[in-house]
Amino acid sequence: MFYVGTAGYSYEDWKGIYYPEDLDKKEYLGFYAKEFDFTEVNSTYYKMPNKFMLYHMQKKTPDNFQFVIKAHRGLTHKREDNDKLFNEFREALQPLIEVDKLGCILAQFPTSFRNRDENRDYLRDFRERMGDIPIVIEFRHEEWIDDRVFDLLEEEHLGYVCVDEPQFKTLVPPTVWATSDIGYVRFHGRNYKKWWHHEKTHERYDYLYSKGELEDWVPHILKLSSKTKKTFVSMNNHYRAQAVINGRMLRKMIEKEVVLT
Repeated sequence: MFYVGTAGYSYEDWKGIYYPEDLDKKEYLGFYAKEFDFTEVNSTYYKMPNKFMLYHMQKKTPDNFQFVIKAHRGLTHKREDNDKLFNEFREALQPLIEVDKLGCILAQFPTSFRNRDENRDYLRDFRERMGDIPIVIEFRHEEWIDDRVFDLLEEEHLGYVCVDEPQFKTLVPPTVWATSDIGYVRFHGRNYKKWWHHEKTHERYDYLYSKGELEDWVPHILKLSSKTKKTFVSMNNHYRAQAVINGRMLRKMIEKEVVLT
């Protein structure tokens, strides 16, 4: 089973392009959920979620909808004296867990999180403190592309996040691997010019994939989904709803191949 969606859905610059001009922001999620069957909630990285917020979000979506919740930065970037944050985060997820709408937790670690003994131990600790909640790990440094790391992820039932992004020296190459029953692919765009040098964060994700660039990924996504129970494909090139355009394109490509096979 695969899900195609976007990294976030509540963007002001989508109004008039994806969302109708007169649509109230409170109605964005319901509108989005009529077309896509999952979304990443990235605001939880900056602000700790609460049960009230996630309860009302899930009420706006159909029964088969899935939420991927990004781990709060206190869990991935602080990494010390954060037991209270782990408890708060787990508690907030309950409304999604109760209705089977929690796809997984996306734990995105910073570039400074390198392949070291203490950081591998932290991955084990992260797994233990999150209990049986499904988790996928996104690395930002190419040091983690190592068979021993994939073995560790598999042992701890942590999914590996495959990424498409500019191929600078230290960034993670487009390596496809299934290490749990959750498969995950994130498309960040290939904006080489603005990746490191930008005034506003959204400039990094200002990129529209071509048909050919997406087609190259289709066999890899199908292979990944054949080894997992759920595979999530997230378009993070969100500037001016380019993620919506590419999400639609990629979903059609995948569905076509699934029908043909």
